Amino acid sequence: MAEADPYRSALRGFAVLVEQAHEDASIDVAAAALAIARTEYPSLDVPHYLGRLDALARRVRGRMRSNPTAREVIALLNRVLFDEDGLRGNHDDYYDPRNSFLNDVLDRKLGIPITLSVVYMDVARRVGFPIAGTGMPGHFLLKHYDVMAGEILIDPFNRGRIVGNKECQQRLNEIYSGEIELRPEFLQPVTHREILARMLNNLRQIYFTQRNFPKGLVILDLLLAIPPRSPELLRERGLVRLNLEQFLGAAQDFGSYLQLQPEAPDADDVRETLDMLRQLLARLN
Repeated sequence: MAEADPYRSALRGFAVLVEQAHEDASIDVAAAALAIARTEYPSLDVPHYLGRLDALARRVRGRMRSNPTAREVIALLNRVLFDEDGLRGNHDDYYDPRNSFLNDVLDRKLGIPITLSVVYMDVARRVGFPIAGTGMPGHFLLKHYDVMAGEILIDPFNRGRIVGNKECQQRLNEIYSGEIELRPEFLQPVTHREILARMLNNLRQIYFTQRNFPKGLVILDLLLAIPPRSPELLRERGLVRLNLEQFLGAAQDFGSYLQLQPEAPDADDVRETLDMLRQLLARLN
């Protein structure tokens, strides 16, 4: 994990990008994703990687004809990103944390659906081609609305393939063993903050599955920087801090949780833990 001061700098930088004062659509998702990566790579050269995204966009823009169709732009994006630059989905080691850090994705040419989608979205935005993310469970997709062609779904994990409802259901069947039926809300656009939260939740799951609590705590700090603050995440961070013997921080999180959720089903258990922590802190002082 990064040392305290560089980590705090990265966390502050991320919080500034996603703070409530910013309209969601104005949030630079790629810059925020690189701010997440700075918690793992404190000396990361963020402008360098933003410049690489801009260079990819220049390659696309330089080949666009006047008034291209949506499918022509998608084909050109796919050619530059996947055929020429070599980006691809990491089917062999899906849960490698590096798949979630945008600098690693650009360097290693490997990613998971959401990070490849962030690259795709950013390059598309730079060439004036509007794309939104969708919240399909287990497999992030992109969506473009076209006046002539209607709704177009794009799968960056599979080289920018255009997919329909049948392919989406097949993917859900693969992930959830046929237990989930495709619903319209699965393909609705998600906000930029929701995209960043989904990226972080992927890392959160990886680190806690590995029982890497220090790195999991970093991810919870980032998630709690995204407004509005989740009471459930405060409680979870309190438990992680307690596990790491960060007793003051744990007490603060449990206190905040109870302020936000005084009638929560587990409120009495949390109050009991909080009282124990207060007694412990009093003895330590």
